Amino acid sequence: MRRPWLVLFGVAALVELAGVALDSTPAQWLAKPLLAPLLLAYLWDRRRRTDPVAVGLVAATAGDVALLVPGDTAFLAGMGCFLVTQLAFLTAFLRHRRPPVAAVAGYLLAWAGANALLWSALGPLRLPVLGYSLALSLMAAAATGVSRRTAAGGALFLVSDLLIGVGAAGGDFPGRDLLVMTTYAAALLLITAGWAAAHAGPTRPVQRYPIESVGLLG
Repeated sequence: MRRPWLVLFGVAALVELAGVALDSTPAQWLAKPLLAPLLLAYLWDRRRRTDPVAVGLVAATAGDVALLVPGDTAFLAGMGCFLVTQLAFLTAFLRHRRPPVAAVAGYLLAWAGANALLWSALGPLRLPVLGYSLALSLMAAAATGVSRRTAAGGALFLVSDLLIGVGAAGGDFPGRDLLVMTTYAAALLLITAGWAAAHAGPTRPVQRYPIESVGLLG
């Protein structure tokens, strides 16, 4: 019963991407709030327990809804929800395994450089973006200690939110919104699937008994 959740996620992601490409608000309201819950259902089907990654997906759902509402207040509310997501993911990943020092150093350098480039254009969003992007960068670094899939998901999450930051700073280019959602959906999928795979229980071997042991040969 695991595969249907990913199929449904794929359908919702395609509807969301079509909604972004066609600038269809109804399609985005229909599909975007389903992305994280479908992955949450997949994770529950795999693990049958609540963990910090599940909490992060719940917060991501709230953040997705908030970011569908225009305005700075909704943007800050969405950022707050996704801050919870990053901290929850970070907690889960650090409990699993410490990331390589080189990954942490690299992501912190990227964090400092990106904020330096966008600082003058962010205005009153400077400090919120500074704090949120630090949590995001640490999450992406910690994801490298789980698996290649989670590492790729963490990197794509960083790319997605960097593109949002470029928009908040007044920068834009054709297809930016579509690229934001493509990298975001892929990030959620890779993080969730990678985490589930890293914590999959061992497959129980099928026991084979000699026919004599069950008395079939007398």
